[in-house]
Amino acid sequence: MKSIRKRRLGRTNLFVTELGLGAMDTPTSKESHETIDKAKDVGINFIDTAREYSGSEFLLGQHLRNNPNSDFNITSKTFSHTANGSQHDIDRSLATLGLSEIPLYQLHDISTFDAWSEVNDEENGAITGLKIAKHRGLIKHLGVSCHNSDLLTEIIQSNIFDTIMIEYSAFYPSTASIIEVAAKNDIGVIVMRPLGGSGRMSALRTAVEEGYQGLLTPANLLRYVLTNPNISVAIPGARYSSRIQDNFSTAISYQPMSASECKAIEIEAINLY
Repeated sequence: MKSIRKRRLGRTNLFVTELGLGAMDTPTSKESHETIDKAKDVGINFIDTAREYSGSEFLLGQHLRNNPNSDFNITSKTFSHTANGSQHDIDRSLATLGLSEIPLYQLHDISTFDAWSEVNDEENGAITGLKIAKHRGLIKHLGVSCHNSDLLTEIIQSNIFDTIMIEYSAFYPSTASIIEVAAKNDIGVIVMRPLGGSGRMSALRTAVEEGYQGLLTPANLLRYVLTNPNISVAIPGARYSSRIQDNFSTAISYQPMSASECKAIEIEAINLY
């Protein structure tokens, strides 16, 4: 069986499969355990979760306890903006996942300058909490997710984080310049919503039911993101093992899109949604 290609996750020096898994909604499916097993079976080695993703860390913890030799790189997140809150979340994540160290721990959705100011407070901010946890050997690398391009520039310039998680897709191509800046600063780039997110996928499925036969297929949307050499990993969400299989089939067989193909799918995405 062909293997998913791996990319370097920036300065972490972790080599992760360019196709990962966003596990936020996975526990909502009756097939949740099969979905995680399928991710392992096809060789995915990067899974994103968070303390506040209901049941997600618990599900992954069950898998890891049943598969002690699993090579998953688990990344989790705290929603807290305080030093004490972030450390508390890290301790709970470790206990739930059954790990002694988490490879990458992120601040969730720091997308306003007020939030950035709060987490960056030297005495009480969450960044201080993450640094303490790293010193204690509880987490290895620091990351952040963000939906604000202007703020992302400042976050990258701070040189605090080893990775950033941002939205990027044919529906949302404007972050390509930020991705390039991050890569130049050796910061790993994790792409959330590579297929456009649940709302856009629902609109696409409706269009398909109505006879749409254009460029916007899940395979082409994933191919669009993986064409960008500056990303490290794309993490489409999956509730069902069949979605893992479909994404895997794309990841092992795709050819990078040309510039004209990328532009064509971007135009079609604007017209759809």
